[in-house]
Amino acid sequence: MSAPTAGPAVTTTEGDAEGPENRFDRVRSRVGAWAVVPIMLAALLLPDLPVEQRGMLAVLGFVVLLWICETIPIAATALIGIALLVLLGVGTPAEVFGAFGSPTVFLVIGAFLLARAMTVHGLDRRFALRVLSLPGIGNSTYRTALAFGVVAMLLATLVSASATAAMLLPIGVGVVRTVGDLIQEQNPQVRDHRTRFSCMLMLAIAYGAGVGSVLTPITGIANVIGRGAVEEMTGYQIPLFDWLTMSAPYVLVLGVVMFTTLVLLNRPETRRIPGGQEHFRAAHGALGAMSRGERNVLWIFLVTVVLWVVPSLLDTVGLVTPDTLLATVLDRFNEGAVVVATAGLLFFLPAGAGERTLTWPDASRIDWGTVVLVGVGLTIGRMMSRTGLADTVGAAVASVTGVDSLLLLCLVAVVLGMAISETTSNTASVGIVVPIVVPIAVAIGVDPLIPAMAAIFGGNAGAMLPVSTPPNAIVYGSGYVPMIRMIRTGVVADLATIPLILLATVGIGSMIGLALP
Repeated sequence: MSAPTAGPAVTTTEGDAEGPENRFDRVRSRVGAWAVVPIMLAALLLPDLPVEQRGMLAVLGFVVLLWICETIPIAATALIGIALLVLLGVGTPAEVFGAFGSPTVFLVIGAFLLARAMTVHGLDRRFALRVLSLPGIGNSTYRTALAFGVVAMLLATLVSASATAAMLLPIGVGVVRTVGDLIQEQNPQVRDHRTRFSCMLMLAIAYGAGVGSVLTPITGIANVIGRGAVEEMTGYQIPLFDWLTMSAPYVLVLGVVMFTTLVLLNRPETRRIPGGQEHFRAAHGALGAMSRGERNVLWIFLVTVVLWVVPSLLDTVGLVTPDTLLATVLDRFNEGAVVVATAGLLFFLPAGAGERTLTWPDASRIDWGTVVLVGVGLTIGRMMSRTGLADTVGAAVASVTGVDSLLLLCLVAVVLGMAISETTSNTASVGIVVPIVVPIAVAIGVDPLIPAMAAIFGGNAGAMLPVSTPPNAIVYGSGYVPMIRMIRTGVVADLATIPLILLATVGIGSMIGLALP
């Protein structure tokens, strides 16, 4: 079986620039550049709003438009937007920049440090190859694609979805090339490796990573932004245990639905992969014994998870009595503080040969742009509430759409979040929709937590286009996923996902009594 190598580049002609999707991106970028000033001026000149709300609306228009059009990088748009909040008098510098002191921001930093340590020491790759080398997987195209999807889903609960897809891509490319050679031998009319199997395997990586990232409030940046926005606007943080109660059944069922969709729409040309099992076992065996650094990262990760879960679990089952020493101690176990403290231990623990488990040069390579995006997303939610714009927008949207029930609002939240995520990132989608949905819920007299969860799940669910999620973009860049197949598969997956989100949020959420205290 051939070694994993980079996939084929997508070829273009001189007159065609870089393909129709890139032409669309250029047009979209120019629309944002030309339209942003008129939109901001229109917001600033509205006669019936207070000055602070007009300024907030102008900044919101700036951020939302440029996030959707991606005229400049999303993190750069966020930075300019937060500066405009001060310059337009929406809030004082202390009020505007104060959100960067939120525990949510430090939760992201700590989680990124843990994920970076896993990547540096190869713990994520070891885990992936171990699963793929299990008996009965590597010799079947169906089981191999399923294994890649399951591995991606599990890894995305530990590290970011984009890191998961990037790590699995070269392993998948090696499988695709080998199976592609076999398919060409059996089917002479097939001229390259862009087969139904290659599409199924690559999309299994993308969809698996996307599905897994929804499991906990910290496994996806969109989740962090959505949960943080809810906290900024309501003062209540959705408990980890409640989130898991809704997300775990949803993730399991969605994984089955996604894989079934992949198989039905991309049935592979052959069922067998000669030598596949041996290849994965050899690759896993070549890693050797687990290094000291890997063991350190694994133990720190397990300790972090325990410290995250135990306080919520003890409180849920009623084992913590108020006004006791245990209750006082557990109240201090904030998720952000815990993960920063445990990840910080990696800088102390030796990894052998005079090296520490995590060094600052490695740690400094985390995605600081995303950290900025999280802080700005929290700021937007806070300032929309403080200026009263959230209530104004919520009442107006409720009046125009006629939304008057929890189920209908959740449906609107899911569809809106999914639609926006198809043309921009899932993080931007959640950052846009959650601050709109929460005040609508208040305006029509329903609790905002369940609609907010519907918006978060919907914003994570876009699957049609390369720009919908980072994993989609990564696997599309391999050249093995034709655009028409990605769209066709994504449409079916999106339609199947909508009722699942409603069942998870409205059904399970109502059953467990998810609501503001």
